[in-house]
Amino acid sequence: MKIFLLFFLSMGFLSNLKAEEPQQEYAWLDTMHQSIASSVNTSALWFDDFFALNEFKAREEAYGEARIRLGWEPRSRNVNEYEVRFKVRVKLPNLKNRVDLVLSDYDDDRPGNDIQASGVDDFVEQNRFSLALRWRSSPESGLSHRIGVGRRLQPFFKSRYRNSHLLTNQTILRWETSAYMYSDDGLGADFSWQLGYTATKQSIYRWNNHFYFRDRTNDWLWQHSLQKLTQFDEKNALIAGIYIEGLTRPNYRLDEYLISLRWRKNALRKWLFYEVEPFILWRRDERFSASYGIALRVEGFFGKL
Repeated sequence: MKIFLLFFLSMGFLSNLKAEEPQQEYAWLDTMHQSIASSVNTSALWFDDFFALNEFKAREEAYGEARIRLGWEPRSRNVNEYEVRFKVRVKLPNLKNRVDLVLSDYDDDRPGNDIQASGVDDFVEQNRFSLALRWRSSPESGLSHRIGVGRRLQPFFKSRYRNSHLLTNQTILRWETSAYMYSDDGLGADFSWQLGYTATKQSIYRWNNHFYFRDRTNDWLWQHSLQKLTQFDEKNALIAGIYIEGLTRPNYRLDEYLISLRWRKNALRKWLFYEVEPFILWRRDERFSASYGIALRVEGFFGKL
């Protein structure tokens, strides 16, 4: 009797296991995601408690979110081009959601669709690790201020203003301007605007323009791009783009231009994405001879979905 009972129990266990197998596929991904998200949220709670006052207790619990990107961008003149990016944001309700903590390997919010595969170190500026407190007068305010350390651990202060205007039912203008001060690099400023046109429910055209002034080199770095974004479904999108950038010293000149076709896919989990981007790059320091490459990237989002 016990043998039959064990047999039926085992059959029931196996049937449940088979039913759950699709959900358990790549279970290590869920374990990794939970581990990283838990670490980020633990840090968020610690920072929020640090700023807590006994007479004021936030109803909302502090939380953090992280975005991590790993990429390999080989091209015909450089097969060892790698990209590692991360950004961690901690929301602090004990400061009435006006202040959050931002930790990243770059000290600026680069747009998600800018030149990814160009490899121009002057634009990215190596050693741009940044840790800063960002303050806004209200959670919805377009004006924000940052104070922290960045660019080889230099103390800095930065103010930025963002806004957008709906020109027509299909056209929107977004713009932002900022000014900052680094202890060693000195003053800097940037101004950018983006004109977006929604052609259909699945496609958008964007014209991006960005200008940076750097006191350290006393010049302007400029960048322009034209993109078409096509979303096929909830998991697949394609971005076709033409990008150019250059400097104003020793004269106003073009330093590089690039064309690319980037396919972005959400796969396996809601928080996991990968990209494949074939591109052709022309650079001044390479006498504008075409360099062919392909960028392969994996990006994970760790936080509330």
